Amino acid sequence: MDKTLESSKNSLGFGKSEAETRVVVAMSGGVDSSVCAALLAREGYDVIGVTLQLYDHGEAIKKAKACCAGQDIYDAKRVAEDMGFPHYVLDYESNFKEQVIEDFADTYLKGSTPIPCVRCNQTVKFKDLLQVARDLGADCMATGHYIKRIEGKNGPELHRAYDGGKDQSYFLFATTRDQLDFLRFPLGHMDKSETRRLAVELGLNVAAKPDSQDICFVPTGKYTDVIEKIRPHAAQPGKIVHQDGTVLGEHRGVMYYTIGQRRGLGLGDDTGTDPLFVTGIDADKGHVVVGPRSALDRDTLWLDDINWLGEGKFGAHLDGTNIRVKVRSTRPPAPARLELRGNKMVVVLNEPDIGLSPGQACVFYEDRNDAARTLGGGWITQTA
Repeated sequence: MDKTLESSKNSLGFGKSEAETRVVVAMSGGVDSSVCAALLAREGYDVIGVTLQLYDHGEAIKKAKACCAGQDIYDAKRVAEDMGFPHYVLDYESNFKEQVIEDFADTYLKGSTPIPCVRCNQTVKFKDLLQVARDLGADCMATGHYIKRIEGKNGPELHRAYDGGKDQSYFLFATTRDQLDFLRFPLGHMDKSETRRLAVELGLNVAAKPDSQDICFVPTGKYTDVIEKIRPHAAQPGKIVHQDGTVLGEHRGVMYYTIGQRRGLGLGDDTGTDPLFVTGIDADKGHVVVGPRSALDRDTLWLDDINWLGEGKFGAHLDGTNIRVKVRSTRPPAPARLELRGNKMVVVLNEPDIGLSPGQACVFYEDRNDAARTLGGGWITQTA
């Protein structure tokens, strides 16, 4: 690209002034999205803040650390007022319930492990809200996520954040190429301490606000409470079965168990010398399968709904390609390879991992020591 043209672009990559560039900022009411919006406003961009009301305020207010709650909406509005840009609250409660909360409950009832934050980004935020931004005439939509958007030779690329401890690439793997073209992530090059410092410098009321820790729609911190509320008669008792076929006891519903669980099995001490772990869940039979820790080892993952952000199209030409993957948000990317088995592409880990379950995400990264570029990912449907 011509260097003169490149240098004439503003910080968001548009060849016009900041005042002529309209940016819709997704504001949760937390410090990250507030700093994102305030920085863009200070730079002179035409900022519009939008906050989504995603669930009942009465329940939300009881859980002050949950995002998008009643207090959070007030905090986002206050930031907008102080920085002098318009702010709107949109009622997306029914969309969120249908696309995120009900999917969360149904996934658990199938014996899988859901990741609602990915589903929320995939549907409500980067689909519904992004369309709202387009309808408002925005040139782009900005969020406070810690991830980098870098212009590559073949278009924008998704890269892990500068702050590895806050990197959110795991939760954004389902971002499509079209969405990435419209999105901006101003905090991707910062660490969290810099964000806090800027919040103080900008005089934001949320500068000392703690980060959200829990799933936003789980006010008690106990996910089974949510499932019981929206699927009150779904929990069905069944058998706890050793992997050798021996029936060891009864359980009250598969939704109360997860792969890798050791405590709370209710089997007492009469199960042999080795501790038992949940190694599988067969929702169709109503069985919770248990076995020794060694039975948790998995190195082969079958995926579905794959989103590919690498070069070319996702297909057979990737058979045997070395990549790195994350199967948990808190783990560093680990070496793996893609293999074509029949008409399915599977991920084979170089080293087995434990506690992997259908419903979890497997996120792809470039096979380099820094594993910086995010190549997409998919949903685990089966492990072996």
